[in-house]
Amino acid sequence: MRSNNPVLKNLPQPEPLGYAPGAPDSRAADRPMTIDDVVSKTGITLAVIVVFAVANFMLSLSNPGLGMMLTFGGAIAAFITVLVHAFSKNFGSKTLTLLYAVFEGVFVGGFSFLFAGMQVGDSNGSMIVFQAIVGTIGVFIGMLVVYRTGAIRVTPRFNRIITGLIFGVAIMALGNFLLAIFTGINPLRGGGTLAIIFGLVCVVLAALSFLQDFDVADKLVRTGAPEKAAWGVALGLAVTLVWLYTEILRLLYLFQDR
Repeated sequence: MRSNNPVLKNLPQPEPLGYAPGAPDSRAADRPMTIDDVVSKTGITLAVIVVFAVANFMLSLSNPGLGMMLTFGGAIAAFITVLVHAFSKNFGSKTLTLLYAVFEGVFVGGFSFLFAGMQVGDSNGSMIVFQAIVGTIGVFIGMLVVYRTGAIRVTPRFNRIITGLIFGVAIMALGNFLLAIFTGINPLRGGGTLAIIFGLVCVVLAALSFLQDFDVADKLVRTGAPEKAAWGVALGLAVTLVWLYTEILRLLYLFQDR
């Protein structure tokens, strides 16, 4: 308690119990998460993805072989990083989120290069890359509006349905991948009506996944989760954005190549 005596008021006052001079103030470190934290950390994560995507895209222009090796390695490393984060007890790891951003950026750059170098129908492939970027941003903004207006409510039943469908799609994609490796048959990704239907389903699921991401962020803010949890939200949003972008890019290619 501070004294009203003008002399005593100028003397150094004792710090709260448990405070060590020179040590980090745990009160600041444990402050509750805010929406601004989610926005800033998501922005940082996406910026890292963009930087490394551009870097691998430019590298692929001069050395396609090395660029494709990095693309494949980035995809595997990003997938492993997401799994480590998913099964980790430390939700909201800054290190894992930024590592994911680096690996995923490398993958996105190489993946985009594959399509940019193609002649798709009567247009250059670089145009559909631009269209996919614009489409991804548009879907993200649209789903944010849907969530904020409450047009679709995120309930436990909604979460169970979307999660179940995503697992089903993942199993189908894995089966299709193995089928393509061992038989050369690629029905879900190789073109044709079935590939378009599968791509549309993936785009819809990715869009609906944004509602889950927004709901997680909302609940963490309302329950007073620590500030570092925003890194976990940023990772989830980045995963959904990249998934949506790659699916839109594939669909645009399939539509214009018919």
